[in-house]
Amino acid sequence: MSVDILGIGESLIEMVKLPDPIDGRPAYVQGFGGDTSTAIIAAARQGAKAGYLTAVGDDMFGEAMRALWSREGVDQSHVPTREGDPTGVCFIDPDPAGRRFTYARRGSAASLYGPADVPEDAIAAARVLHLSGITLAISETMRAAALHACDVARVHGTLVSLDLNHRPRLWSDDLAREVLSSVPADIVFPSDDEAQRLLGLTDPDAILDHYLAQGAAIIALKRGAQGAIIATADDRFAVPAAPATPVDSAGAGDSFAGAFLAYWLETGDLRVSATRAAKVAAGTVSGLGAVEPIPRRSDIIDD
Repeated sequence: MSVDILGIGESLIEMVKLPDPIDGRPAYVQGFGGDTSTAIIAAARQGAKAGYLTAVGDDMFGEAMRALWSREGVDQSHVPTREGDPTGVCFIDPDPAGRRFTYARRGSAASLYGPADVPEDAIAAARVLHLSGITLAISETMRAAALHACDVARVHGTLVSLDLNHRPRLWSDDLAREVLSSVPADIVFPSDDEAQRLLGLTDPDAILDHYLAQGAAIIALKRGAQGAIIATADDRFAVPAAPATPVDSAGAGDSFAGAFLAYWLETGDLRVSATRAAKVAAGTVSGLGAVEPIPRRSDIIDD
């Protein structure tokens, strides 16, 4: 089946620490994460036809991820199961402003995903290929797969969407700069703190000008509680953050990106897309976990 938005990366099982211990011991609730998977689920909840490229293990967590995608209507027909390799897990201590992570992902099925696993026909049939800095950082094989997927997208006229999502624990700043700048992205989602770290830029206009000069057609600069700034070669405007009662910052930027892509493909209106995406992000941070609180289309607009 062809999709509007096809994500590539690593899905994760999240074990989210609850605020109150049980019998003096930390207690966790299972959720779901992985930045591009979260973005794809956000897009699907807004009505987009969405699919995902990754690999999962032949374990209970891989089964749980597949069940989630099935419930959300996310196409997983190109997701192989790697026998004997685990599905990645992330333990999280949430906070309204940030979260602490401990990963159990080394040697995960997704980290072993490679160029030979990339379904070129599916990418050619999609309207947008969405990847992230995390996709490019988790392993050399996944990086090679993602860059190959971008090459396929360019040949076939599929737009490339890149969310920087820079994680210094996964790779060096220098390698991140080199690889991220090589991605032929049509749509870029940087954040102001990432731009400061990777580019040495703090002025929003300078950040936007940088990515326009690199060839991006649309930039959505994510600024947390300050909202976002959207830029093209012909226009730029600010979109305020939507009202929220923050509980957990997980998935805010990812759900913004997925919702923005979904509504932009539907309407072609950047301002409408960004405003609705801001509402989706606000709803996401108002609950616990990256995926569970993501609002659905009916929560955002009345059709």
